[in-house]
Amino acid sequence: MADGSLNALVEALRRLPGVGVKSAQRMAFHLLQHDRPGAQLLSQALAQAASNVRHCTMCHTFTEHELCDTCRNPQRDRSKLCVVETPADQAALERTAAFKGLYFVLMGKLSPLDGIGPKDIGLEKLFARATDGTVQEVILATNFTAEGEATAHVIGEALKARGIAVTRLARGVPAGSELEYVDLGTIAHALVDRR
Repeated sequence: MADGSLNALVEALRRLPGVGVKSAQRMAFHLLQHDRPGAQLLSQALAQAASNVRHCTMCHTFTEHELCDTCRNPQRDRSKLCVVETPADQAALERTAAFKGLYFVLMGKLSPLDGIGPKDIGLEKLFARATDGTVQEVILATNFTAEGEATAHVIGEALKARGIAVTRLARGVPAGSELEYVDLGTIAHALVDRR
């Protein structure tokens, strides 16, 4: 029974992104050998989050309430809507404290090769929200991957056709970097998007 429980724990830990068999075994052995209270705490926190955390009905990020804290905040600029791929992307933008508008979390990106289309990432709900008469600008903050660029292009074209102002996050040379170490694509985009 112990071997089955240990194997089940290792397999469960392997579901985490970037965790292979050896890392999962190391985590399992550590928790069971050195931190049984931590293992219990992790188990309880995971069970509680799995049963209590859901999607915000307005922006799709994670929350324990019908609306997340950002959507409930009356101080946010409701005329600006920032579109991101994941709740992690939204959290990264929030940590900058530079954006004071609202968000729409796609929960993914378009990827025809993986069978992920517009309906799978909630584009109809995004379009309805962006054309509600309150939103004046949609900021596309999808990742600068092939899928993220394709997603931004599809959303941008559809919103422009509906008369909505659309902008895209700028890209360029990171602050504090040296040009000789920056990849060529980043340098090329920085030249095109210079100001």
